[in-house]
Amino acid sequence: MAEKKTGEIRAELQSAADNELPAFITAYEADPRAGVQSLVVQARKRVAKREAEIARTENLKIYERKYADYEFICGIDEVGRGPLAGPVVAGAVILPKDCRILYINDSKKLSTKKREELYDVIMDQAVAVGTGMRSPQRIDEINILQATYEAMREAIGKLDPQPTLLLNDAVTIPEVSIRQVPIIKGDAKSISIGAASIVAKVTRDRLMVEYDRIMPEYGFAANKGYGSAAHIEALKKYGPTPIHRQSFIGHFV
Repeated sequence: MAEKKTGEIRAELQSAADNELPAFITAYEADPRAGVQSLVVQARKRVAKREAEIARTENLKIYERKYADYEFICGIDEVGRGPLAGPVVAGAVILPKDCRILYINDSKKLSTKKREELYDVIMDQAVAVGTGMRSPQRIDEINILQATYEAMREAIGKLDPQPTLLLNDAVTIPEVSIRQVPIIKGDAKSISIGAASIVAKVTRDRLMVEYDRIMPEYGFAANKGYGSAAHIEALKKYGPTPIHRQSFIGHFV
C-alpha cells in the first residue's frame, strides 16, 4: 500500500472529529517526516485544548451538583437592559443532568458564530427552553428592572416541565414561588445560566437584525440597539423609532 502524502494526512486531520484524534496520533506518531510530525503536534494540541474545555465545563456545574437533589434545575438570564432601543429578553433553560455540551459561557465572551452554534445545540439537547421579552413601551411604563422581571417570569412560565429550582444571574425575581439561588456573575459560573444567556442573546440579536432591515438608518444589526456613536448620530438626525426607549434617549433627542 502506497504511503500517504503529507497533504492527504493534513486533510485527514482537518476533517477529524475530536474523538478521532487519539487514533490519528497513534497512526502517525512514528512517521519520520517533519511535515507529518507537525500535524501530530497539532493533533495533540487539539486534544489538550479539548481536555481543558471539558475540565472548565465541569467547573461550571458546581451549582448544578450542589443542588442535584432538585429534579429540574433552571438557569435564568437576561440580555438588553442597557440598549437605547429594542426589547429586554430573558432566557430560561433546563439542561439534562448528564449535560455534555462544551463551550457554554457568558454569551458576551463568545463570538457570534459560536453563540449561534451553541444556540442550536442547546435547543436540541435541553430538557426545556423558554424565552420572554418586554417591549420598549413596557420598559418606559414600568422601568427596565420591573420589565426584566416580567420577561423572566414569562420565560419561566413557558417551561414544560416547570423547574423545581432557579439559578439566577444575580437577581431574585419577585412573585415567583420556586426556590431561587441568585449567583453574582452567574452566566460565567453556572452552565445552566450560561445556556440561558446564550438563548436570550441570540433571540434578541436576531430580532435586532430584523429591525435593521426595516429601519437601516440606525445600524441595529451592528449595534443591537446599544448607544454607539453612529446610533446616537442617527438618532439625532432621524429622530426616534417605535422601538426606541423614550426613557433612555432624553439626553440625545
